[in-house]
Amino acid sequence: MTDDKTPLGTIRIAPRVIAAIAYQAVQKSYGVVGLAPRNLVSGIAHALAKDPTEGIAVRYDDGGIEIDLYIIVEYGTRITAVANSAANLVRYHVEKTVGLPVKAVNVHVRGLRVSNGDEKPAEIQKQKKESKRSRKAKKSGKAAEEA
Repeated sequence: MTDDKTPLGTIRIAPRVIAAIAYQAVQKSYGVVGLAPRNLVSGIAHALAKDPTEGIAVRYDDGGIEIDLYIIVEYGTRITAVANSAANLVRYHVEKTVGLPVKAVNVHVRGLRVSNGDEKPAEIQKQKKESKRSRKAKKSGKAAEEA
């Protein structure tokens, strides 16, 4: 825990709070699909109790805060760009919110996820439009038969 002395008293910030801030920031990062458990034991614990800060480790050091992110990246994106973006976004939000320097943000890519299989988004949209057209054609055909 970090302590900050003020004239009115002491402010203590728990690592879990910083992990929650980092979680919100990494969810907004482009190309990040989700967070992965740090190890097998924490993965089992996460399956039993849904913890939103799973996949984030926070350590306090003399010079500041160290944050480890364990992320899953969208297939087809540039992994280094996604990792740099996530690290910068987390650093910015934590420093802005807490007011303490972030010494390091270590990004560990634990997996890739393919969202829509082999299909591209344009192909999916085309299939949806075609299915709408065929449904409209069937409805208009039934209406003509009834008349």
